[in-house]
Amino acid sequence: MKKVLFTVLLMGSAALAQTADDIIAKVQANQKTVKDVTIRVVGKAELDAGAQSIDLDIQSIPASNLTRISFNAPDALADNVVVLDKNTVYNYLFLTNQVTVQSAKKARLEGFSFDFTKFADFSTELGKDKFSLKLISTDNARDGKVYVIEATPKEQDLGFTKTRVTITENGWRPLRMQALDSKGKLLADLNFTTWKTNTGLKASTLKSLPKDAQVIKK
Repeated sequence: MKKVLFTVLLMGSAALAQTADDIIAKVQANQKTVKDVTIRVVGKAELDAGAQSIDLDIQSIPASNLTRISFNAPDALADNVVVLDKNTVYNYLFLTNQVTVQSAKKARLEGFSFDFTKFADFSTELGKDKFSLKLISTDNARDGKVYVIEATPKEQDLGFTKTRVTITENGWRPLRMQALDSKGKLLADLNFTTWKTNTGLKASTLKSLPKDAQVIKK
């Protein structure tokens, strides 16, 4: 009887086990219902000048491949804005009132020791097409299970070689993202403190930049 009970429990636990692909599939399924998302992100990141506190707002319209990143901190980047679409990155510098326009394939946000634009964009678009995925831990939290997935970007030369994404089953969304270099050094540790969806964001709002800004194409 004990052997039968153990076998049943073992089969049940195996059936309930989640893989990285299972978790990401649920995140993606949840994202299909999201027309737009606004995320507040706080944490720390390595800049050229050293470790700095990060405070920013990310707004995204997934169907349009459109993301806007507005910096609140550090002071050196405060009021700067980055707008990303599928093909182009627009980097607005508040102090100089300039907009640098670059191909999304070549763009790199100045000041960071790694490709922050790609890292931030991954926060709203997780998938096997961009990552090699591995589940490294599962924990129980007050609102349900929390999973940590190690994701290795398939694109090379981003300045970081791995990300660790903490995902909650309560809404199937990221809670935290970390970027690490090839030696395991932590380049960024960002927490998602708020997450609002389907608030009616418009593409024109996300694309909006000062009309009097000087445009520099690279």
